[in-house]
Amino acid sequence: MKKELLNEVAIRLLSLSVNEGVARSMVSSAVATLDPTIEEWSDIRCAVSEAVTNCIVHAYRQTQGVIYISVKLYADRIIQIEVRDKGCGIADVKEARQPLFTTDREGERSGMGFSVMETFMDTLKVYSRVGKGTRVVMQKRLSKSDGRRKISG
Repeated sequence: MKKELLNEVAIRLLSLSVNEGVARSMVSSAVATLDPTIEEWSDIRCAVSEAVTNCIVHAYRQTQGVIYISVKLYADRIIQIEVRDKGCGIADVKEARQPLFTTDREGERSGMGFSVMETFMDTLKVYSRVGKGTRVVMQKRLSKSDGRRKISG
């Protein structure tokens, strides 16, 4: 049985650090329409920040590219967020998902991006091809709404 899609929002952003905040705001505004708890809303914002930062820092490294983000809101209160790039790709996704793994040779990054996303979302899937880019798909089921607005959009 196909899930009932309530809404879908998509955006394309240049891989500029300032756009991490734009992405977080767009996603959190869309999610707010389902009345998440403050904790759920914060978790989603954090996971999106990590996914977009990965694109900016790792996917495009020394160049500028485009980050594609889509948010799907379903009637069963599942939110699906996809963050995609056409950057350098990940040679070994399993290795990259290990806590503390990083390709940052200067040591400025902790290597916890995927771990953070996994902690804050119910599911995390990572698809990547070297030279073609990476697609991160995250889902979270929101708790039942009590009919009162918890977050202002």
